[in-house]
Amino acid sequence: MITYKSVQELVDKALEAGKSISELVLSDQSLQLETTEEDLYRKMEENFEVMKQSIEEGLKCGRSPSGLSGGAAQKLRFAVNAGQNIGGRIFSETLVKALAVAEYNASTGKIVAAPTAGSCGIIPAVLVTITEEKGLSEDSVVKSLFAAAGIGMVIANRASISGAEGGCQAECGSASAMAAAAAVELLGGSPYQAANACAIALKNTLGLVCDPVAGLVEIPCIKRNAMGAANALVAAELALAGIESAIPADEVIDAMKSVGELMPESLKETAKGGLAATPSAKRIARQLFKNG
Repeated sequence: MITYKSVQELVDKALEAGKSISELVLSDQSLQLETTEEDLYRKMEENFEVMKQSIEEGLKCGRSPSGLSGGAAQKLRFAVNAGQNIGGRIFSETLVKALAVAEYNASTGKIVAAPTAGSCGIIPAVLVTITEEKGLSEDSVVKSLFAAAGIGMVIANRASISGAEGGCQAECGSASAMAAAAAVELLGGSPYQAANACAIALKNTLGLVCDPVAGLVEIPCIKRNAMGAANALVAAELALAGIESAIPADEVIDAMKSVGELMPESLKETAKGGLAATPSAKRIARQLFKNG
């Protein structure tokens, strides 16, 4: 069974084979799953179609069943189109898409859990926006998703992608690292640059707690998807400029695991601490449970 235990292993194997990380992962996984690369690519292509659809539907969906979310992506899109955004087109559109997918998830829409439902907006937002705004081919973005998958496998093996186990750093942090690495590859970066992007993105989210208000994946989760997407853009841009992480990606992942183990239970998806313990959050929870 082919499993990746380190980002350095991915980089070394890719360089040795003269491949990108995505090409390496696609080849390795086709052998492991005893299927052709073409079939595996088609399955990833289907995932990408779901990602795009979740963006489109998320921009149209209304309030979630709980009433806690819905409409944020539409508001931001309106502001961007009106020229009221602060960042450039790619930055602002990435935020729009991240919100859209996360809101669609809260409305029980079909999404790709990449790597989790709570962080589902980050990878689609980053990769779809870059592809659209830079006029890249769909083939290139589908392939880049294999780089994201390879990074995700390493994080899952060395640490965790579960908020209940490692806090939101393990969900939105991992998704941000995966998106950053994939974005670097999508834009022609090297395996080494992709590894640096992963490290930078994950460093920026160390210690991020999982504190869902009323136990629902809406507050603050939806806006954290926008944060994670923005963080991925920052990490990718730094890495593509040749800026390196002083701490290697694997050591950052190990640090994330250590931080997660040190976190109290109240900050790991239990809705007992953090924002979930604030007076406003408790009031929201009481109202929801009363109505329920």
